[in-house]
Amino acid sequence: MGLHFGSLGVKVRGLVTVRLSPYEQKPFAGAVSKGFPNMIRRVQEEVLFVVPPFVIGYLIYAWGEAAYQNNLRKQDGSFECAIAAAGKAEE
Repeated sequence: MGLHFGSLGVKVRGLVTVRLSPYEQKPFAGAVSKGFPNMIRRVQEEVLFVVPPFVIGYLIYAWGEAAYQNNLRKQDGSFECAIAAAGKAEE
């Protein structure tokens, strides 16, 4: 039918392939002795770039929530003129 991948008709010479059996690998070699300290180092390097935006965002959110709750209440003295006018109208 035609050439397919794997049998394209091209002969490659001099190519050496070396593989390690999956049973001979150590997948977690150095995970505790090298990996954990490396993770701590990376976190320490990035904390100054990641934490301040979250803190600023939280402070803006908290301020907005407090301002919203404050705006839900009536302010003292806001309606004194309306109350006084209503009192005069009743008389």
